[in-house]
Amino acid sequence: MTSSKLNPKVDWFFTKPTKWQEEYGKLRTIALDCGLTEDLKWGCPCYTLGDKNIVLIHGFKEYCAYLFFKGSLMKDESGILIQQTPNVQVPRQIRVTNVKEITKLAPTLKAYIKEAIELEKGGVKATLKKTAEYKMPEELEIKLDENPDLKKAFYALTPGRQRAYIYTISLAKLAKTREAKVEKYIPQILAGKGIDD
Repeated sequence: MTSSKLNPKVDWFFTKPTKWQEEYGKLRTIALDCGLTEDLKWGCPCYTLGDKNIVLIHGFKEYCAYLFFKGSLMKDESGILIQQTPNVQVPRQIRVTNVKEITKLAPTLKAYIKEAIELEKGGVKATLKKTAEYKMPEELEIKLDENPDLKKAFYALTPGRQRAYIYTISLAKLAKTREAKVEKYIPQILAGKGIDD
C-alpha cells in the first residue's frame, strides 16, 4: 500500500475499536492497490477516481461491505453483488464477514473495482426510476390528501427529497410506525426541507 494514498482524515475509521477493524483494513488495502483516492464521505471511507465515487467501505451488525456506486451496471460474473433493499436503484454491495473471506476474494474484489473504474471512465450512466414510479405509502398519501398545504409543500420538494421521504416511511413494517414517521416529518416538509436537511 502506498502511504501517499492514505488519507489521514480517514484513519480514525480504521483505528476505532470495532468488530470489523481487521476486515476494514484489508478492504482499505485492496481499494488503494487499485489506484483510487481515499476520502471520507457519509462518515465512511470512500474511494474515488477524480471526483467520481467508485466504492465505499461500510459496516453493519452482521457484515461489512464494499458498496459499488454503479453496481447495477456491473457484469457481476461471480454473482456476489447484492441489492440492499428493493428501493436501492443503482448501488450494490459485496458483503464479507471475515479476513479469510476477503483474502480469498481479493482478486475478484480487485477485478470488480477495476470494472467499476472502467464504467466511470466510460461515462456510463444508470437510468433511474422516476419519483412517480415509487409506491407512495398509504399513510403519507392520506395526510397529503387531508392537508393541501402539506401536499403543495411535498410536491414542491426536489424529486430526490420526495423519494427519500417515500423510501424512509416505507421502511416501517407497521402502519402505526409509518403514521408516526409521517407526523414526525410534516414540519420538515412544510419548511421545504429534505429528510436530512
